[in-house]
Amino acid sequence: MSGSIPPELGSLANLQHLDLNSNKLTGSIPPELGNLANLQVLDFGGNELTGSIPPEFGGLAGLQRMNLAANGLSGNIPPELGGLANLHSLWLVVNELSGSIPPGLGHLANLQVLGLGRNELSGSIPPELGGLVNLESLYLDGNGLTGGIPSELGGLANLQVLGLGGNGLTGDIPPELGNLTNLEVLGLGANDLTGGIPPELGGLANLQMLFLGANDLAGGIPPELGGLASLWALNLSGNDLSGSIPPELGDLEFVQGDRSGGGHIPSELNLAGNGLTGSIPPELGSLMRLDELNLA
Repeated sequence: MSGSIPPELGSLANLQHLDLNSNKLTGSIPPELGNLANLQVLDFGGNELTGSIPPEFGGLAGLQRMNLAANGLSGNIPPELGGLANLHSLWLVVNELSGSIPPGLGHLANLQVLGLGRNELSGSIPPELGGLVNLESLYLDGNGLTGGIPSELGGLANLQVLGLGGNGLTGDIPPELGNLTNLEVLGLGANDLTGGIPPELGGLANLQMLFLGANDLAGGIPPELGGLASLWALNLSGNDLSGSIPPELGDLEFVQGDRSGGGHIPSELNLAGNGLTGSIPPELGSLMRLDELNLA
């Protein structure tokens, strides 16, 4: 389907699901849709919509899922969205949204998925996001975010995916991230992070992917990372790491996981582009499941 979204749809007082995903719809989102008091699912993802997100959407008290991803939406994220108490998923990735992340989004106590990645957001990460106690996935990657990583994110006990890569984040990696015992993916690459790699990350027993490449991290590689029994991708490339390669990395099993829905994803150990010294530990010869080893 093509054309614009008729504002008259805002008169469908009993509507619970509005799914217009993957069409060629253009124009702006009618603010009249904020009148749909019974709406639970709003899905406009994968269209060619432009303009801003109507602040009227903050009045959709029963809304559980909002997907506006992969459009051309611009402007700020309305702070009114912080009032959607029943929201489980807010998916706004791949747009042209700008401005800062509203701290009020930290009030969405039922939120499980927050996707704001691949926009043009700026400013710092609100520490209030650490209050999203039910959050399982947080995608803020590919923006222009600056400042430090809030230590409060270490309180997200149910978090499985933390994607903060491709921003301008600075400062140290908070050791509190080592408290995220359910974490499977930690992506902090392509930022301006400094300091050392917290040894506490070695306690993330469920971690499958650890991406810290293309930062300014210094110091040695913590031998504790050798205890990441579920890990199958470790990328520390393009930093200022020094010292020798810990022989404990030979304990990694690189049991291949699959977060892609099908197909083989190569296992990886990438330590290239650092200032590492010493010899290659013979223990790396026991990494029988490893697909890619880069020590350049």
